Amino acid sequence: MKRYVLIRFLSLVPLWLGISMLAFLLSNLAPGDPATVIAHRLSDAPPSEEQIATLRREYHLDDTLPLRYARWLGSAAQGDLGISYRTKEPVLMELATHFPATLQIACAALVIALAIALPLGVLAAVRRGSWLDHAARVGALLGASLPSYWLGYLLILLFALALGWLPVAGRDGTGAMILPSLTLGLGTAATLARLTRSSLLEVLGEDFVRTARAKGLSEWAVLWHHSLKAALLPVVTVTGIAFGHLLGGAVIVEGIFAWPGVGNLLINSIYDRDYPMIQGFVLFMGAVFTLLSTAVDLSYAWIDPRVRYANKRRIGR
Repeated sequence: MKRYVLIRFLSLVPLWLGISMLAFLLSNLAPGDPATVIAHRLSDAPPSEEQIATLRREYHLDDTLPLRYARWLGSAAQGDLGISYRTKEPVLMELATHFPATLQIACAALVIALAIALPLGVLAAVRRGSWLDHAARVGALLGASLPSYWLGYLLILLFALALGWLPVAGRDGTGAMILPSLTLGLGTAATLARLTRSSLLEVLGEDFVRTARAKGLSEWAVLWHHSLKAALLPVVTVTGIAFGHLLGGAVIVEGIFAWPGVGNLLINSIYDRDYPMIQGFVLFMGAVFTLLSTAVDLSYAWIDPRVRYANKRRIGR
């Protein structure tokens, strides 16, 4: 098992290298000149070509692209993602400062999604073909189809403006977290509910479930002690991936609700052509997403012992 874990983590190295290359190229090939943006911010008067050229040399923007990538990658490997053009602060420190806010609404959104999806998916599978099943499927389809930016504004109109129950934006108080968390969580709940239903229906038709029923076990015991755990593997997989999507998808939601997370930080950095911050964000979130996916893979051995045995046989060869 230890060897399998080591191989899984070593396989992340080329993946992170590809993410770093993608992050660097996407930010540097985008239209716009960060030196010009910085020069306009430093002076009220229109900057001269000499001032812009000086800033390009200062920030090494006049170097070749491969040289700049090699320099940035070498620093990133040592934990240095550079200095933000906009705030003059280390990028890693800025990301670490804003990430807890993003993590807060992502975790709340995941809790909301699981609290809705698991009971709804189980009930829809157990009551297959009933009105509850049809209502759950229609609701899941609508939830998965609604764009987060549209849903966010709809929730603001209803709960903040019409009813006045919750604040529109900001992070002041517990109530401020509800609307962005709901906006993120409802779409994920729809996907997980559909997956829970289909996975449980497949497991309920397996031979070991029929055997458990033939032994005289109650439907409750068959469902909770035999069927549900076996049906959790695909749900756990998608939940781990969905959590990564919640962290990345918070960019739009944080912009709508003025939530001070890394998504809002990224939006401001894009406007200011802050290359180090954009590159650092993509690399940082890519690392978080891949680590989440690896953790999900490793959790299979705890959920289903058959995965553990299969890994042992494959590594033994």
